[in-house]
Amino acid sequence: MTTALDQLKQYTTVVADTGDFQQIAQYKPRDATTNPSLVLKAVQKDDYKPLLEKTVRDHASKPVRDIIDHLLIAFGTEILEIIPGRVSTEVDARLSFDTKGSIDKAHELIKLYEAAGIGRERVLIKLASTWEGIRAAETLQKEGIKCNMTLLFSLAQAVACAEAGAQLISPFVGRIYDWYKKSAGADWDEVKNGGANDPGVQSVRRIYAYYKKFGYQTEVMGASFRTTSQIVELAGCDLLTISPDLLQKLQDSTAAVERKLSPDAVTNESIERIAVDEPSFRFLVNDEAMATEKLAEGIRAFAADAVKLEKLIDALR
Repeated sequence: MTTALDQLKQYTTVVADTGDFQQIAQYKPRDATTNPSLVLKAVQKDDYKPLLEKTVRDHASKPVRDIIDHLLIAFGTEILEIIPGRVSTEVDARLSFDTKGSIDKAHELIKLYEAAGIGRERVLIKLASTWEGIRAAETLQKEGIKCNMTLLFSLAQAVACAEAGAQLISPFVGRIYDWYKKSAGADWDEVKNGGANDPGVQSVRRIYAYYKKFGYQTEVMGASFRTTSQIVELAGCDLLTISPDLLQKLQDSTAAVERKLSPDAVTNESIERIAVDEPSFRFLVNDEAMATEKLAEGIRAFAADAVKLEKLIDALR
């Protein structure tokens, strides 16, 4: 019988969400995404220590942040040997509120990829969906550098990214779910709030409908999944980036997967446009406690893992 993963691929582009590139090939994704936490996790495995040690050895005289850039590109080039599509490589989260710094770092990453023989058409630069990150993406997109907007938790962020011309957004399904579940505490009802009613699923559906209704070309890629249920409820989304453990569960399953999202199904929905100039963007994100808290938490976590990676590299020099 056809696996759930193969069924999903009929409706949605499947992306592997991992730095562990040795796991990728068996699932045959088109694209792959990485972030500082995933790379940190990978380099602590014995299989990847030689790559880490070689990168540090080859660039030992450079500042530690430059070595991290070379490490990210080393992982990216290895991944691109396996997949036919694009890899996402993330700008340091500590630049999340620095437009110029984000642009400069993106230029450095693209230059390193091009030196390794990788064209920019195969790379997505990941930026936090802050106002400053979105402005960086607007400039980079005009230069032909495609951007993946991460740490996205609200419609306001999604609309601002689309109006800036970002190539792709990554709304975080699982982290939205986590927030609402924690907020509800003992009152949380998993049956009532699961499936199509999952708050993370609903957030992506709302963004998808808005984009298709108003003709935005920015791709929607659901991310940060906790369960296969969240994934199959978004079958039909432009892309879904999925961790290896959930890819394996989908590959092991033969449960039916039906298309849940399609452009035709949402074009007649009654949806109002929202304004996303800087004052309205900041107010709308601030007005949504979940978005504000999860954005800040995500930036802190990615920044902390970048520091851990720096310390790991320093210890090897």
